[in-house]
Amino acid sequence: MKYISRLIEDDLLEKLAASGAVLIKGPKSCGKTETAKQYANSILETDRDPQVPVMMATNPRLLLAGNAPRLIDEWQVQPEIWNYVRHEVDDRKLKGQFILTGSANPPDEAKLHSGAGRFTVLQMDTMSWQELGYSTGTVKMSDLLAGTLGEFYESAVPLELIIDRICIGGWPSLIGETTRNALNMNRSYVDLLCEVDMSRVSGVKRNPNKVRSLLRSLARNTSTLVDNSTLEEDMKIKENNELSRNTISEYLNALSRLMILYEQPAFNLHIRSSASLRKSPKRHLCDTSLAVAALGLEKESLIKDIKYAGFLFESLAIHELNVYAKANDATVFHYNDSYGYEVDAIVQRRNGDYAAFEIKLGVGFIDKAAENLKNFVANIDTTKMELPKTLNIITGTGMSYRRPDGINVISVASLGR
Repeated sequence: MKYISRLIEDDLLEKLAASGAVLIKGPKSCGKTETAKQYANSILETDRDPQVPVMMATNPRLLLAGNAPRLIDEWQVQPEIWNYVRHEVDDRKLKGQFILTGSANPPDEAKLHSGAGRFTVLQMDTMSWQELGYSTGTVKMSDLLAGTLGEFYESAVPLELIIDRICIGGWPSLIGETTRNALNMNRSYVDLLCEVDMSRVSGVKRNPNKVRSLLRSLARNTSTLVDNSTLEEDMKIKENNELSRNTISEYLNALSRLMILYEQPAFNLHIRSSASLRKSPKRHLCDTSLAVAALGLEKESLIKDIKYAGFLFESLAIHELNVYAKANDATVFHYNDSYGYEVDAIVQRRNGDYAAFEIKLGVGFIDKAAENLKNFVANIDTTKMELPKTLNIITGTGMSYRRPDGINVISVASLGR
């Protein structure tokens, strides 16, 4: 299969030029290794080479010998190698020496040195619509965060395409596959996650049925504020499966270490009203296809349940915003207060510039979304913080255009970096 360029590549080159080693993190099969190979001049596959455990026990530094940048793939299989890389970077005093890739964060007990000043970290997601060729990228995140977006107009995309993409996901290995084949592959991914990966990353045997119940509960509650007690009750009622809150926390931590679970943090906003801000994150699986697979859904069932499809579309849009935000040194938040006001996404750069987004699958809720954004702006205490650079509504089946009130309506098929 021909390699498709990824948006993180510019960031990877910048980080290689700035530090001795770069760590690329991301969920299994999102494309880390293939991207790293484009820039590596030698490769060590820690999970495939049978000599690696022997060398780690005898002379680990020999594993680091090779033309730079040297790719150390799935490094977390031998977590001690982190410290050897750190020392090697210190000794060489050169930039761009190593690229490490990993689909799981190391265990806490590994007691790894932070790598400060030696390592930079790059988070990789599954492929975005722009990378896959389904988005034109006409509406750039960089322009939205700067408030410099010019005039634009693009036609809508059909609901069937959106549902297909929700089911298939952004996995590089599924490019060109039918929806049916992709559903089967994604279900196998979930099976492996439940039966092998969760136990491996935890270091203790996890009950696959209970892991599956938790994944299904997370899938049902995607794009919502849901705490552990709600997950506990949901599994008890809908799965007839009981997990204590402590066990749920352990399972969620393991999913986070595998980078399967993404938590969208709350935005710290200065507001005029006396409402209190909710601090809980929104939870999403790293790709909407895993929610579909965990629940055993199909394209037809999502078309029939358009309300749930709307929640999945929001999760898809958050995924897209995440990819484009990271390319602009920005983070994706959400806003929710005790009066019930909420905004689906706030994308903020390190310098404080931010843009607000509502997310709607269909065009029927665009006017309501626009009013919500206006109410959000009206409640900002402008003596303490700036107004957002742009107000935006991401839509699935709607066209891309600017409303007379200045709010941008953006098809997910127009959004880019």
